[in-house]
Amino acid sequence: MKTIKHNVKNEIIINKSRFICFLHKINSETEINQLLEKLKKEYKGATHYCYAYILGNVKRFNDDGEPNGTAGIPILNVLEKNELNHILAVVIRYFGGVKLGAGGLVRAYSTSVSECLNKTKIVNMVEGYEITIKFNYEKSKIIDHILKDYNILNKKFSDNITYVFKISSKNYEKIEKQIKDFEINKKSIFVIDSSNT
Repeated sequence: MKTIKHNVKNEIIINKSRFICFLHKINSETEINQLLEKLKKEYKGATHYCYAYILGNVKRFNDDGEPNGTAGIPILNVLEKNELNHILAVVIRYFGGVKLGAGGLVRAYSTSVSECLNKTKIVNMVEGYEITIKFNYEKSKIIDHILKDYNILNKKFSDNITYVFKISSKNYEKIEKQIKDFEINKKSIFVIDSSNT
């Protein structure tokens, strides 16, 4: 299974129409709806907000008012051709006054996603976890040492310290014994395979 290393944005202009493409890594359908709402607010007045996503075995697309099959399916085809998963592609179009025709629209939406993909790296995904670990201040050196090779996404300091990080199943097995005495919450997700980044 593959995804993109970084979320990316790219813009192209075809016959005066602006096509702004966003590629986002996703882990849930809730994230998709939030991202779409955010982009619609940020890019008010656009003519179309077309998208496609692949999340596990779920594949969906939306032409958002473009002629049937000229936007969502071409976007989805690029994602499938690159064997991507856990990904959302949104292409926002500002109509420039020149009609592109069905074939032109298919090419425009496909090109928009393909060019955006060129701005990031495609990486392998593996099964893993999002871990939340809570510990007291005197244990911070121990935890920092255990997690020194991992990317901590969030640190919260209050009565206790809380860290949130993502880790592959294989790497989790390596540190599981070291963190078993701490308060942890484990959520299954897919993570980027660090051996291939």
